[in-house]
Amino acid sequence: MASLNPWGKLDELDNERHMARLKTRKRIIIIAISSIVLVSIIVGAVVGSVSHNKNKSSQQNDDVSSMTSTISAVCNLTLYPDSCISSLSPFAAKGNALKPQDIYKMSVLVALNELSGASDNFLKSDAFKNINDPAAAKAIQSCHELLSLAFDHLNDTLSVAETSLLDAFDDLKTWLSSAGTYQQTCIDSFENVTSNSAIRKAAGQSLNNSTRYTSNSLALISSLENSITSLAAIGKRRRLMGCGDDDEYPSWLSSSNDRKLLQKSSEEKIKVNVVVAKDGSGKYKSIKAALKAAPEKSKKRFVIYVKKGVYKENVRVEKTKWNIMIIGDGKDATVVSGNRNFIDGTPTFQSATFAVFGKGFVARDIGFVNTAGAAKHQAVALMSTADESVFYRCKMDAFQDTLYAHSNRQFYKECDIYGTVDFIFGNSAVVLQNCNILPRKPMSGQQNTITAQGKVDPNQNTGISIQNCSVMPWGNLTGINTFLGRPWKNYSTTVFMESNLGGLVHPNGWMPWVGITAPSTIFYAEYKNIGQGANTKNRVDWQGLKLGLTSKIASKFTVKPFIQGNKWLPAAGVPFKAGL
Repeated sequence: MASLNPWGKLDELDNERHMARLKTRKRIIIIAISSIVLVSIIVGAVVGSVSHNKNKSSQQNDDVSSMTSTISAVCNLTLYPDSCISSLSPFAAKGNALKPQDIYKMSVLVALNELSGASDNFLKSDAFKNINDPAAAKAIQSCHELLSLAFDHLNDTLSVAETSLLDAFDDLKTWLSSAGTYQQTCIDSFENVTSNSAIRKAAGQSLNNSTRYTSNSLALISSLENSITSLAAIGKRRRLMGCGDDDEYPSWLSSSNDRKLLQKSSEEKIKVNVVVAKDGSGKYKSIKAALKAAPEKSKKRFVIYVKKGVYKENVRVEKTKWNIMIIGDGKDATVVSGNRNFIDGTPTFQSATFAVFGKGFVARDIGFVNTAGAAKHQAVALMSTADESVFYRCKMDAFQDTLYAHSNRQFYKECDIYGTVDFIFGNSAVVLQNCNILPRKPMSGQQNTITAQGKVDPNQNTGISIQNCSVMPWGNLTGINTFLGRPWKNYSTTVFMESNLGGLVHPNGWMPWVGITAPSTIFYAEYKNIGQGANTKNRVDWQGLKLGLTSKIASKFTVKPFIQGNKWLPAAGVPFKAGL
């Protein structure tokens, strides 16, 4: 939009430069002031003013009042300031000086206590006694596990807060985002329980406070990070963790041995811990048996080689099985196959043929298939909720809900992903690079939607980033509409960039979840894609759809800043695999 120039006549180039300098200066001033105010508010609680007042009672009242004001100011940064103030105010009454990490730790403690109580009350309430509805019983089973995972992640954030916040922002935001996602998934699991409205209502009400308190903790840590980062940018740039010079893989693949394993060809011999083979030539005949033998919470890589064959088993990598690596003989040679699905009574969260919970998981050269078929609706081939998980040269093959990238940080490279409705979905921070995305023929009357992202909180560091991938039809899709995605939740975040979009992509690009539009709070974007389906001339007119991204904004969704949660961009000229 053109505007009048109050500084007199300048040529167009000079005017643009002048206006840019002014905007930059104004932005720096605003950031500086807001950052100083926020940090001063929090740090003010630490420094305070300790005077030798003869009237100790009056001094104590002043301290309590100061702490209460500090908490109120900080809570105004959250989505739920009233719940934040009411939950933290009792700590102010103690009159103790508060450090920045103290306020954050208090908010996490509040969330933990509320979640613990809510979980007990909710799962043991009258509404859940003597349940005869199988769908409700399955939903409760899912919630037991989901709330346990949420509790674990809140405990993790609290333990890190005991040491240092400044070096752990990425981890804290990831774990708090995941804790919120677990609780939301529990609530969502009752959506299809149609026989008892009391159960659905009880589920939402019971977790209302705990989800809000978790959101408050996430807002507090995000605001503190933004303030410190902004101040550092004005002064001396703060060194952020997790950003090495190696751009081939995320920095949390820190072991050189891990990288060598990923880079080996299928023909090379790899030293493994155990071998799985259907013909009995290995130590185990099933993947589940091999996983059971793996050590608990190991900090060393445990490698399982699975020989070619179709393994008809539903596999879970439990949350206590850390740093597991599974290697097959190829995505079409070594295949894990199952058929659990929604129509036959299994909720989406429990339907995965292969489910990963243990952190640091790596899979290579293996296929994950759900054979339930389109008529069975939700039927997951692969579900990962494991932090720092990697899938390299793998296949995910199903129809609806093929790949459930549920939560935490995930990375997929050179994978083939087949599906129909919402077949890449979840609320993780996930980057897919060099993958083949292959929409297939759905049920009669259905339309294909590639993504359904589930971000429910603007402070969550989550989203789906699809980079340098290929979107092409698997089979004849004549007469079938295929869309890049639809917004599952109010803050859905999905980016297609530098990818080849085939002519199967509908000119509108995206479709609404309900109605004719999408929430203005979503963030959907397309950046420098090629192919017949990349033409954005007739895209939907949504406020949240961004078609003119700058490289700076697009770069935020690449491996280094996005999976690590960093706010600064990689250096210019970083090779494609780490940046643009």
